[in-house]
Amino acid sequence: MSIAVTGTPESVGLSSERLARIDGWLAKQVDSGKLPGVSVAVARAGQVVYFNAAGHSDIARGTKMDADTIVRIYSMTKPLTSVAIMMLYEEGHFQLDDPISNVLPAFKQSHVYTGGSRLKYMSVPAERGITYRDLLTHTSGLSYGFMEATVVDTLYRQNKIEFNTPMDSNLLDMTNKLATMPLLAQPGAAWNYSNATDVLGCLVQEISGVPFDQFLRERVIKPLGMVDTDFMVPADKVARFASNYYRNPQDGKLALLDDAAASHYLKLPNVISGGGGLVGTIGDYMKFCQFMLNKGTLNGTRLLGRKTVELMTANHLNGDMAAMGMPRFSESSYEGVGFGLGFSVTLDPARAQLIGSAGEYAWGGAASTAFWCDPKEDMAVVMFTQLMPSSTYPIRRELRVLTYGAVID
Repeated sequence: MSIAVTGTPESVGLSSERLARIDGWLAKQVDSGKLPGVSVAVARAGQVVYFNAAGHSDIARGTKMDADTIVRIYSMTKPLTSVAIMMLYEEGHFQLDDPISNVLPAFKQSHVYTGGSRLKYMSVPAERGITYRDLLTHTSGLSYGFMEATVVDTLYRQNKIEFNTPMDSNLLDMTNKLATMPLLAQPGAAWNYSNATDVLGCLVQEISGVPFDQFLRERVIKPLGMVDTDFMVPADKVARFASNYYRNPQDGKLALLDDAAASHYLKLPNVISGGGGLVGTIGDYMKFCQFMLNKGTLNGTRLLGRKTVELMTANHLNGDMAAMGMPRFSESSYEGVGFGLGFSVTLDPARAQLIGSAGEYAWGGAASTAFWCDPKEDMAVVMFTQLMPSSTYPIRRELRVLTYGAVID
């Protein structure tokens, strides 16, 4: 098993009886046909006190969802990339308000979309350069092609701005290509979910002189003991790799989106995505959560200083995401939620209509995976499944009620 329950719920102020409600919820998600398989881990005070899984990692093959199941974590890659760039920040390579064009000159010509169509659009020069802070907080003006909400998104698709898919390109070339696209807004002016973290991955590579996947593997993943986390699934682990599903709009039933045995994740892509390229197990990701709750250290290995982690998990927006963001796709609600350097940050649970704590930081992945770390309660929760998109069902909110309802101290 890649995750071990190391303590009793009562020993850390949680109720076994109340945590057991998660068991029924897991079964309900699978029995109702909503999810193919799903697993949940809960830790508090440094102890994993709950783990359970239900359903299948691959329906057709009948393989069970369990602690060893490897899933696509998509945007839950972003926090690890953010840690990597902040390690270089601690080494003195840059300041957060430095323009990234110092390292990636293609961004010196950034321009901002002001109107027109994809065939002929209008733009003005950016008032200032995109900074590291802009990328970490998704206020760079960059976008995502899959949003399909603006002319800029259309231009991304038209110009094949894609990370994490096999193609005749590489990370630096794709990033330079992205730099030629118009920005949605002036740098620092608005919150827009985007390829910003992919650019951070390129910056890690260019600053360190080491390929990004190698840097993340050697400097972050291996030191934390995340033994099954990588940008591909090796042949000897394919049997543990989950297939990915979606809800068929015609009949509402689960349909296969990406067969584990034929997935492009079985090969290392040419363009490594710091924004969404990793796969891993729930136990691996819980190690990362514990590292964050420990303020930058795990099992005697320190990757970041305490003050750096505190800076990363503070809100860096002018207000919440609702005040700075556009009503587009996100892995978080906008009201009462800010954004730090790689994580959403809860500012006001009542305004967010989420049970939790102010100061909690979190994110999720496109295939409905999720995690949150609550420093006030010294608690972390990780949920793994494989259903796209993550907005299909409100499972994250439901799990929050079940986990926080178990706090009894």
